[in-house]
Parts: sequence; C-alpha cells; structure tokens
Amino acid sequence: MASTAVEVSAAAEALWEAGIRKRPCPPLSDSCPHLTLAQGYEVSRLNFERGLRQFKTVAVGKKIGLTSSAVQKKFGAAAPIFGRLSSAMTVESGGVLAPGALIAAKVEGEVAFLLKRELRGPGVTREAVLAATDAVAPAIEIVDSRVKDWKLRLQDLVADNSASALFVMGPPRRRLGDLDLRAMKMTMKKNGRVEATGRGTDCLGDPVLAVAWLANNSGEALLPGDIVLSGAFGPLVSFQEGDHCEMEMEGLGALSFTYGQN
Repeated sequence: MASTAVEVSAAAEALWEAGIRKRPCPPLSDSCPHLTLAQGYEVSRLNFERGLRQFKTVAVGKKIGLTSSAVQKKFGAAAPIFGRLSSAMTVESGGVLAPGALIAAKVEGEVAFLLKRELRGPGVTREAVLAATDAVAPAIEIVDSRVKDWKLRLQDLVADNSASALFVMGPPRRRLGDLDLRAMKMTMKKNGRVEATGRGTDCLGDPVLAVAWLANNSGEALLPGDIVLSGAFGPLVSFQEGDHCEMEMEGLGALSFTYGQN
C-alpha cells in the first residue's frame, strides 16, 4: 500500500512550511505511514521545484547521501540516496551564514565533481565518470533536518531532499590523473578543534563509484556543468550559531564558514 496523492501533497506542504518558518515538523512517516521511498523522492522534487520558482533560482546539480555502510544500516537502506542542489544553496568559502538560517545543522567533508559531459545510466562505469569530470574541488555539505530532532526514517530523509541544506565549495582542480580520491584524507575542525577525519574509501569505497551509482540509479541524467557532491568522507559534525567550521581535503585544499557572528 502507498500513500494517496493528497497525503503526498500534504507531506510536501508540511516540509515546506517547516523549512520556511525554521520550525521542524513531526516525521512524515508518523502522519503518512504508507509513504514509499518513491513517494519520498516525489515530495523532495515537488518542494525543490517550488523553491526554484519562488526564489527564482536554478538547479546546479545533485548530492549523494548514505555512502557509508554504517549509516545505511542505521536507516535500513540497501543503497545510497540522493538530493538536489540549487544556486540558492551555495556558500562562499570564508562566508558567514545569517543567524537563524538553519534548524539543527551538521557538516560533512566531501569532494565536488564538476562535469563536462553528460552521464546517463544504466551502465555508467568508473572510467566514464572520470572521462566526464572536468574538475574536482573540496566541499563542505551543510545538512539540516526539517524533521524534529532528526527522528528520520529513510522515507523522511529522502523526502527532506536527503537533508541537504547548503554547500561550500573550494577552487576546482582540473588535473585528476595524479589524484587518488580513495586515499585522500579529510579533516573537519570546529572552532579549531579536530572533530572528524576520514578518507575517500569511507565514501562507498570510492567517491568516483558514488557518482557512477548516482548516474545509474537516479533515473535522471547528470548534465554538463552539474556539480555532484560525492557523499561524506567521515562522520557528521553538529554545529550551532557562533561556530567556525573548517575542512581540509588532502591534495585539494581547505575551506571554511562561520554560522552567525562569533
């Protein structure tokens, strides 16, 4: 059994209002217990397209989530998930987020792929991803949950655009031949203290394969000019107003942001 169209529309409205008012809502799966994973993606798409229209922004790519087997197990997921990125979600390195901009945010260190060729599954290979990549860059994904206290089931997470809120991206590096993303080390600091570390192997074993998964399983082509966030190289780090977050990606450089004034 699946949820009705009316229930899907109501779920989308609940998440939209939670995001606009910065007041989290109860899990959708409580009020809409038959919401399927496919319907969760439909809720996410409806709200993403509503945001593009209302705020006159454009789509710029996608993010991959649940690239860690441990996190997949936590959510009872058999595979990664994905969300969408818009131009309104970009934050400059060194930038300051406005107070009250987020609900209960966390950060994770990733690699951003900038594409120069279309990737359309099925059958996209690791080699195809490398050939389609124009450059890679260090990135911090800022995730946030519009569901109260992060009490998310898998369908809630997917409906909430896979919790993607904002992202910070550093300067791109176009010479990929001498980079081994699998061995690349990530270090995340908060207020100068190391809070998380990890490597590319923590991202589905290989961040390039994460992009291949996205191309093969999202049902949508990845287009030239798209940005694709690989998924986390390490655990999530919570932060609050006044905190300064800095991430260093070995071989790619460092980037940072501050939430409110410290």
